[in-house]
Amino acid sequence: MRVRGRNGGFTLIELLTVVAILGVLAAIAIPQFVLYRQHAFDGLAQGDLRNAVTAEEAYFSANGTYVSCTSASDCQSKLHGYTKSDSGVQLAIDATTTTYVGTARHVQGAGGVWKFDSEGGRFIYEE
Repeated sequence: MRVRGRNGGFTLIELLTVVAILGVLAAIAIPQFVLYRQHAFDGLAQGDLRNAVTAEEAYFSANGTYVSCTSASDCQSKLHGYTKSDSGVQLAIDATTTTYVGTARHVQGAGGVWKFDSEGGRFIYEE
């Protein structure tokens, strides 16, 4: 009779060790991935606000006044040259004849709001 040798498989301890290591890596990586994803959505909102600001300035150059809009779709219909990038972007512009304040946020973003004030001339992210 022949004695059988050990097959080339993995032991239960080796498999459990690999699963534990993968669990630790996933516990570290998944929250970071969610954070990166939220920042990407915030970047979409900032990009939409930048495009709306450019279109708002073009509108002012042509008409001598700024225009208000309450949503990205409203801005798209009133401001030629502005196209919303994503349905999750919430954009609004509150304007007078000589100044305006634009705000934008993404519903899947980190919760902050991008703001642009035409008097200050800079973009600010408020959490």
